[in-house]
Amino acid sequence: MKLFLQKVLRYFIRILNITEILAEESNRANVLNCRKTCLANNVTFHKNALIHNGQNNPNQIVIGELSQIAGTLLIFKYGGKITIGKNCYIGDLTRIWSGEEITIGNNVLISHNVNIMDTNAHEIDTKERINRYQDLIKNGLWTTKGSILNAPISIGDNVWISFNVTILKGVTIGEGAIIGAGSIVTKDIPPYSLSMGNPCKVIKLLNDVE
Repeated sequence: MKLFLQKVLRYFIRILNITEILAEESNRANVLNCRKTCLANNVTFHKNALIHNGQNNPNQIVIGELSQIAGTLLIFKYGGKITIGKNCYIGDLTRIWSGEEITIGNNVLISHNVNIMDTNAHEIDTKERINRYQDLIKNGLWTTKGSILNAPISIGDNVWISFNVTILKGVTIGEGAIIGAGSIVTKDIPPYSLSMGNPCKVIKLLNDVE
């Protein structure tokens, strides 16, 4: 009986080791794929990082050195560009989607579960939206924007964006600003300010201007 239990134990240990090896290989392959689909020099991609480059052009997703990516970066086939500066952090489950252009400065900290979208992603007109969706299912990703509304997003240096924040198209967030947890940002945020809420509003100005 003792010998049997030892064999069973060794069997499960082997299974666990194989599972860990397969997981490590999967993570390694994912990181390699991330590096191939963007321009990233001395950047750390976490195991959950994803990059979807609909244009297959690495020049459209550029990440500065010493930055860390744990979330998802996506540009559409019809357009979009993402530029992330140096020494930035993009948190787990954060999604940055671009159909126009999203620019993020240096030393920007973006927490987990943040959504940054420079596009409505779908049409406003009901019939057009249904037809375009059916076309997407049948023929794959669109090569033309159609009537989808896009507007660029700019996030300045030294910004901190807390968890569960949503930043919508056309917004500029000034240097050194802090966006509080759960905020919905629909309008520009001034530099060195603390803002929060739905819609996001300035709570106070900060004093750490150099």
